[in-house]
Amino acid sequence: MDKTYLDNGGIRLVCPICAKPLIKDDKRFVCEKSHSFDIARQGYVNLLPVQNKHSLHPGDTNEMLTARRSFLDSGSYMPICSSVIDAVKKYRRTESPVVLDIGCGEGYYTELIKQSCKGVYSGIDISKDGVRMACSRSRDILWLVATASSLPFESRSVDVITAMFSLIQPEEYARVLKDGGCFIEVTVGSDHLRELKEIIYDEVFEQHKHPSPCTELFDEAECTEHRFRIKLDNTQLCQLLKMTPHFWRIHKERLEMLEKTESLELTVHYWLRAAIKKQRRQ
Repeated sequence: MDKTYLDNGGIRLVCPICAKPLIKDDKRFVCEKSHSFDIARQGYVNLLPVQNKHSLHPGDTNEMLTARRSFLDSGSYMPICSSVIDAVKKYRRTESPVVLDIGCGEGYYTELIKQSCKGVYSGIDISKDGVRMACSRSRDILWLVATASSLPFESRSVDVITAMFSLIQPEEYARVLKDGGCFIEVTVGSDHLRELKEIIYDEVFEQHKHPSPCTELFDEAECTEHRFRIKLDNTQLCQLLKMTPHFWRIHKERLEMLEKTESLELTVHYWLRAAIKKQRRQ
């Protein structure tokens, strides 16, 4: 057995059950307590124990993921990705950082960030279907089925965390980030997809969405508001709907209305925040 961490240049995994280091042993990873995790044929590793699942098939469905891949590959959200790439370049402290993309889904953002920013990358999602799909994007990224609330990484071993429209786990992020490491999050703004919501719902309530304040574990380095407009055809509109939570809330008559909409111009409104982990006191 190779008595070294799987590092892919620096990634250090730990067992999700006992938190002992995971060692690569041919086509599996195993810890000193003999907990074993196979490398799937597609190349990913499932590090989500049954006790950490909240449902039989957590995360996005295959239908949602397929729609998400088609929509994102059209380039409609490329400005979002570009702003995250700029932030990674700005706040990384090394030219080859260890980067985790939390809630990677089918891997669109993870792959594009890696293409633009040299480093060692891992994409993490709770959806096995999503991670399996992500494997087809790149074999140079370590794809893992895992939960953000209990990341299978050694403490203080990560340089950058990205989280695109994902729930944030500040304490867990602080645990795995090195001192001075950063997390970069994208969250929706108040007017995000307002025009689509006006078709879906009888009434669209005014909201004032803003990233929640940083915890005492981090210093906020940036919190910027972004807007742009996109025009989508009917196919893209239906794909966008399927990749959002609105898909589960839309009534039949509203869905029929959307399916008859030839094209629609939409507002994309989001916040980008970068937060730096505070240095530990000696």
